[in-house]
Amino acid sequence: MAKVAFLGLGVMGFPMAGHLKAAGHDVCVYNRTLSKAEAWVEKHGGTLGKTPAAAAKGADIVFACVGNDDDLRGVCIGDDGAFGAMAAGSIFVDHTTVSAKVTAELFETGAASGIAFVDAPISGGQAGAENGVLSVMCGGDQAAFDKVAPVIEAYARICKLIGPSGAGQLTKMCNQIAIAGLVQGLSEALHMAEKSGLDGRAVVEVISQGAAGSWQMANRYETMLDDHFEHGFAVDWMRKDLGICLDAADENGASLPATALIDQFYKDVQKMGGGRWDTSSLFKRLRKLDS
Repeated sequence: MAKVAFLGLGVMGFPMAGHLKAAGHDVCVYNRTLSKAEAWVEKHGGTLGKTPAAAAKGADIVFACVGNDDDLRGVCIGDDGAFGAMAAGSIFVDHTTVSAKVTAELFETGAASGIAFVDAPISGGQAGAENGVLSVMCGGDQAAFDKVAPVIEAYARICKLIGPSGAGQLTKMCNQIAIAGLVQGLSEALHMAEKSGLDGRAVVEVISQGAAGSWQMANRYETMLDDHFEHGFAVDWMRKDLGICLDAADENGASLPATALIDQFYKDVQKMGGGRWDTSSLFKRLRKLDS
């Protein structure tokens, strides 16, 4: 069992840290809003630190799941950042979806102090975090990965080292690109069914059993047809992620025409007031175009 810290107790981090505690690890948590850390300790036990440094002190592994590049920099190297309290030989694992730029920066900064840095973005959503079945895609050194992988198993269905530092974030970009295309395709299929006077549920019952089937279809078609989007992965977060994808594509020369277009469709959803709607709200955009 390891002595660990977990920084960031949002909809993903709160249950992930809980799985670590349930697995028997010694867990100290930090959250920018102290009341969330207090609620976590009340539910799971463990301890809390009032700063990232306080939570990270003495930890073998420090996990983070925060919001964006600036949030990650803040918990790592900001005032009372975790890096300042971490000992040489310890490991920082970042579960946030961030840019390859900040990943490279923090990998190098950590290395200068003997701290290993593993980028390990996640996929599976809130339900995956709560049920402990996330997909974890990692970048970093093999030795550091080998130490953290058995601990990550507490909340992962699969945890795989893809390559050197940054490979995890690049894999997460591939994940988001694929999701965006699938959601737009599903939205158009359901829209076509509606415009043709077909029963959308009956259509999905049939096509989901063939090559068109997907996680998005299985888990989102009913709420889409019911015009319910107050759940799931927010459009604002997806636009942040797609922005990271498009920036990386500009750097490495990848051609992402469909992703760029769907990003603008999500911008339309934001203009509709749907920034916090689930990404499946692309369907609501198509309905609005006909109104």
